[in-house]
Amino acid sequence: MDSAAVTGSELCEAPPSRSVVIDVFWHEGMLKHDPGKGVFDTGTDPGFLDVLEKHPENSDRIRNMISILKRGPISPFISWHLGRPALISELLSFHSQEYINKLVEADRNGQNIICDGTFLNPGSWDAALLAAGTTLSAMRHILDGNGKLSYALVRPPGHHAQPNQADGYCFLNNAGLAVNLALSSGCSKVAVIDIDVHYGNGTAEGFYHSNKVLTISLHMNHGSWGPSHPQSGTVDELGEGEGFGYNLNIPLPNGTGDNGYDCAMKELVVPAIDKFKPDMMVLVVGQDSSAFDPNGRQCLTMDGYREIGRTVLDLAKKHGNGRLLIIQEGGYHVTYSAYCLHAVLEESRERERRGPPKLRKKRRGTEDLYTTHMKEWQIFRGAQIPLRPNKYFTRPAAKGVPAHPSPVIGPFSY
Repeated sequence: MDSAAVTGSELCEAPPSRSVVIDVFWHEGMLKHDPGKGVFDTGTDPGFLDVLEKHPENSDRIRNMISILKRGPISPFISWHLGRPALISELLSFHSQEYINKLVEADRNGQNIICDGTFLNPGSWDAALLAAGTTLSAMRHILDGNGKLSYALVRPPGHHAQPNQADGYCFLNNAGLAVNLALSSGCSKVAVIDIDVHYGNGTAEGFYHSNKVLTISLHMNHGSWGPSHPQSGTVDELGEGEGFGYNLNIPLPNGTGDNGYDCAMKELVVPAIDKFKPDMMVLVVGQDSSAFDPNGRQCLTMDGYREIGRTVLDLAKKHGNGRLLIIQEGGYHVTYSAYCLHAVLEESRERERRGPPKLRKKRRGTEDLYTTHMKEWQIFRGAQIPLRPNKYFTRPAAKGVPAHPSPVIGPFSY
């Protein structure tokens, strides 16, 4: 069918069921982005070190992701697709013309430092355009009914990029562009689940006033880190105007681990998605929440990522007939990040083989997340979203801790 001849709603209509194939979108031109060397991500040479390290967001991490998908256990079930650069006009669905002009000018003039840790070197702008365009192609593949599960293997990452500001290694917000493409193609509501270790502030900012996009971010409780990242990622950043109640932040303490993430997914994310009822889902995945990542301290293992993949796939099947776009973000341990990526993606194939999982009778671990999060979780008090006590939330709320106001906005009662 000629996609130009159908309406937006028809483009967004879910395709018939087919055997699970993971459509991976990639372009080798993204390897040309080189953020340089220095002390961690500063790009500086203090002059008294013989060996400088590569910037965390270097191409080696992505090369291993490519290789594990080409030679790992799920390789027979992967279909590879060539990415493309985004047009400048496509970028304006999320970013302002003024901001894009600044990036184009910076690339033309050889401006190196865009903000702390974020470097636009020769080849970087072309790579950023490829990352944006490749993500759009992955979303379009789903919208056109050519597949249900697409993975945009892209760099530089994008979820920190705000409509008018680069931030945290990110220039263009790949997820934000894909969401707007889905909305303009007839989807009425899109849910974004971001499990990168850092707050997906750029995506949240882009849809902060929208009730058509539910942005959920599970992240290390790191707060703001400067002028390029003014958002704190705390639970009181709820959205504004029509978007009030459609931004759900889940800040997690260092060392939360597999069981803590599983609890947050099952107790908070799943009920929120079920209430929102999206017709398209986007998973923003970063492996920097892993146990070995130099940029995070969350202690997720392959098992944790696998369980997250299982939960999100269940949600996608429930809301949208299994359609899910996965977008690559952080993940800076050169080898383990690739394994954690494989764990997320392999669940789609395992699910087809064995059917829905049985509920686990026992979870290991004794993290008392309720105590740690007592004040943060007050936003859910009085809400229709259940927060049941279990071994991770073992203590009742402390008396005298004030709850947030609970106006009924949109689908949520906060």
